[in-house]
Amino acid sequence: MPDRLTIAANSALGWRPMVPADLDRVAEIAAIGFPDHFEGRTCFENRLGLNPAGCLVLAGPQGLEGYLVAYPWRADAAPALNTLIEAIPGDASVLYLHDLALTPAVRGQGWSRPAMWTVLDLARAGGWSTVALVAVNDAADFWRGHGFEVRETPELAEKLAGYGSDARYMTRRV
Repeated sequence: MPDRLTIAANSALGWRPMVPADLDRVAEIAAIGFPDHFEGRTCFENRLGLNPAGCLVLAGPQGLEGYLVAYPWRADAAPALNTLIEAIPGDASVLYLHDLALTPAVRGQGWSRPAMWTVLDLARAGGWSTVALVAVNDAADFWRGHGFEVRETPELAEKLAGYGSDARYMTRRV
């Protein structure tokens, strides 16, 4: 399994911090990766403002090919799609992986691995023992491959139904 440096050395692509100038392209990539779960530019601008350390882009000579957004949140909960958040909840107890999206041009090339290493590093640095997410688009098996497990939560059943019949709340211990 290659380490972070090997992946970076073998490609002109790499993960870097997201900046406001990236937001239009991030919204375009979101529309490609999540066509049934619209979230606009203002949503990503909001998350970047709340937790810049948890916002990354996969950048290369041709532009952006992916993004990742994560921030502290409540366990067994997920923010509503395409809504603005006023502040990180004071009772946040997990690092919530809001999105990881890659363009079709780079899917399957291993770019999710270094993104996940970064998420796990952020969780450890923030003192979060768990990373949580909502898997959509039949992605539960993909996330299982990254160490996540489905967590059945009655509190989330109604909200998950709005994400589609395949939506699963998943967690991973750090």
